[in-house]
Amino acid sequence: MATMLSIALMLSAAFFMGCTNLAVANYGDASAGVIHVGGQVLCQNCFKSYKEWVNGSNPLKGVTVSLTCMDDRSRVMCYKSDETDEQGQFYMTVDRIINGKELKAKLCSVRLVSSTHADCNIATNFAGGKIGVKLMRSPTSMFRDIIKYRVGPFYYTTPMCEKPDTNDSQSDEDQGSYY
Repeated sequence: MATMLSIALMLSAAFFMGCTNLAVANYGDASAGVIHVGGQVLCQNCFKSYKEWVNGSNPLKGVTVSLTCMDDRSRVMCYKSDETDEQGQFYMTVDRIINGKELKAKLCSVRLVSSTHADCNIATNFAGGKIGVKLMRSPTSMFRDIIKYRVGPFYYTTPMCEKPDTNDSQSDEDQGSYY
């Protein structure tokens, strides 16, 4: 009886270890054919109170967001873009294998490209939207062969909220003989 119990425990342990090893192996495996990337773009108005500013952001429809993936030699391997829907959501997919080479998610970045809203068209760097944010080392969610990354939310703001450039970038030589 003890022998049968120990055999059953060993078999169940072997099965459990095999399942967890498969899950860990699939994370870095190129057999997961597609990477999914999504997020949201909102408009923030700097004239509102802090509470309204933080919690009262409006979703922006028609904003363009891009996904750029590089190879190991810093060359563009893939470029995709998407426009946001009524809820300000964007969603892109990219194949894990492009021209026979494996795409590495850690070499991909997502950024704001343009806004069609005249009253909210200044990209901010909240959550990295203006300069771009790299996909995290580990995905937001994984299930079987689906790998998903969620970024943002990214924000645009009104032209009145844009911080003026106060850097004196011109030197004395550039300003002519009057200085």
